[in-house]
Amino acid sequence: MKEDTKEKLNAIKRSFRLRMNRPAADSMREKGLDYKVNWGVNFVELKKMAGEYGKDYDLAIELWKEDIRECKILATLMMPPEKMLPDIVDVWMEQIRGQEMAEMIAFNLLQYVDYAPMLAYQYIASDKETYQVTGYSLLARLFMKGQEPNSRGINEYLDQTVAALQNKSLGVRHAAANCARRFAQLGEIYSRMAKAALKGLIEIY
Repeated sequence: MKEDTKEKLNAIKRSFRLRMNRPAADSMREKGLDYKVNWGVNFVELKKMAGEYGKDYDLAIELWKEDIRECKILATLMMPPEKMLPDIVDVWMEQIRGQEMAEMIAFNLLQYVDYAPMLAYQYIASDKETYQVTGYSLLARLFMKGQEPNSRGINEYLDQTVAALQNKSLGVRHAAANCARRFAQLGEIYSRMAKAALKGLIEIY
């Protein structure tokens, strides 16, 4: 590890103590978010910290290696999207546990990579809960940007969403429902398709 990267990493880890929110950390632990260290620092604070350091590939890589909630969130904020290669995505995704981090990597990082649509469809077809949450969170962001799926993508998406809305995982159901509403907002045709395919599973407004 480069010396300046090591210094930045240590400075960041020391700063968490000043921002600690014990009730938030305890609440997350009770819900199963069990990291080696969790300071309970809120996202607004972490985003501000990331802005102070800027995009930094080496620092993001080192931050992700730490089994510390705040370090991993900062990694998703600091990684330059153009340097987030597929093999790094694979490694990071394998280490994600919990809905929060699945959403973070989708919202903070993966929506900005060139191959985001491919990842999204790959993940919603996964049998792993965290991958599905990431996939639907990512697709929701792409739909919000006005990115329309092709006809094959639409059919695949709606088929997977029917199954996801009946998943035993509340996190998957929530992510799929939010994504479906974003899909419907792409236009009247999409709204009609969503209402027809998902009737009885979700209210599309």
